[in-house]
Amino acid sequence: MLEHETIYILAIESSCDDTSAAVLMNDKVLSNVVATQAIHKEYGGVVPELASRAHQQNIVPVVDQAIAKANIDKKQLSAIAFTRGPGLMGSLLVGTSFAKSLSLGLQIPLIEVNHMKAHILAHFIDDDSMKTPKFPFLALTISGGHTQIVLVNDFFDMKIIGQTLDDAVGEAFDKSAKILGLPYPGGPLIDKYAGTGNPHKFEFPIPKVKELDFSFSGLKTSILYFIQKQTKEDPDFIENNLEDICASIQHTIITILMKKLKKAVKQTGIKEIAIGGGVSANSGIRKALVDAQTKYGWKTYVPKFEYCTDNAAMIGIVGYYKYKNEVFAKQDVTAKARYLIS
Repeated sequence: MLEHETIYILAIESSCDDTSAAVLMNDKVLSNVVATQAIHKEYGGVVPELASRAHQQNIVPVVDQAIAKANIDKKQLSAIAFTRGPGLMGSLLVGTSFAKSLSLGLQIPLIEVNHMKAHILAHFIDDDSMKTPKFPFLALTISGGHTQIVLVNDFFDMKIIGQTLDDAVGEAFDKSAKILGLPYPGGPLIDKYAGTGNPHKFEFPIPKVKELDFSFSGLKTSILYFIQKQTKEDPDFIENNLEDICASIQHTIITILMKKLKKAVKQTGIKEIAIGGGVSANSGIRKALVDAQTKYGWKTYVPKFEYCTDNAAMIGIVGYYKYKNEVFAKQDVTAKARYLIS
């Protein structure tokens, strides 16, 4: 690659229920288009078969829109980056197949991207409103399917040093919301109601888990039993205490996350902390991380909301760094539903 070459990356993200395409010029985002799938609300969660069908319907118009918004011609593209995994296999197959075909048709390189690495490296998008962490740093990746603490030495050297043993933090939020009778996705609603509630009104147990690992299944069970007991005594308990219940649940989850982060900082001596993943859009978690700068002397990095949830811009920034290092995929590359950071 020439030092001053302008690189245009078309990125495609289709790991779950959002179809997204973005165009990056080097590390700057020219467009970042996301098509969400509202149909899953009817079922209280993502239905894999419906998700893959919707991706098939959305991917061509979303890619067309991303290229048009970027105001470039597809012939200017340097490479196609796509999410290889982890995610729902049917959804991943749509993005993978499309990316491979377009790469072949345009005769340009193909770049496969790990979705969770992309959440971490989203911090390196050139955006005036975001600061960039310095290597090495600790990344807390929190989403509907993952909860991990990752030691990030550089763009291509990452190691998971802590992770959930059962449920992810996003699932804990959504399942708790379901227990309270809130519609899917419930996590943002718990965050909303928590804003006006008392976080110390109700106490839920903090699980004792070894080292830097997490567990949220016990917390979900304790919330379920608590609500069952209270509503048996008072049928209107949830309605009369919704804000306080949500605030108490959110406070407990934040306490669990911050406790492990503090332990990771103590073990590694690293005070550069970044968050990523859909749950990093949660206002309580964002505030706790920002407050940690003053409280613990950490340097914390919180991405823009648009780079928290699944989006193609984060796939594109990984594509950019892989392109610079000529790390390309072959045409026989396949989607991986389980794809660990290594």
